[in-house]
Amino acid sequence: MCCVLLLLALVGPRLVLFLLWLFTDYLSRAFDGLLLPLLGFLFLPWTTIAYAFAINSLGGLNGIGLVVVVLGLLVDLGVLGGGARNRRYY
Repeated sequence: MCCVLLLLALVGPRLVLFLLWLFTDYLSRAFDGLLLPLLGFLFLPWTTIAYAFAINSLGGLNGIGLVVVVLGLLVDLGVLGGGARNRRYY
């Protein structure tokens, strides 16, 4: 199931977050409440997935877990920045 979610994440991270929330307890193990995953769903979906992965599979935000979360944040910022740059030229 992990490989299927990884392939879906390349298509749409919000779809993956919705499926994780609907069918598993993966997000509830990483987050205590509903507010942070909801804000992550709306604004930083890659970072939310990376954080959940770091907490559940890598043992927290130390070492490689922190690197994964930072990479997720960079991907989110790149997607946002790329959209703003394209909107400026057209």
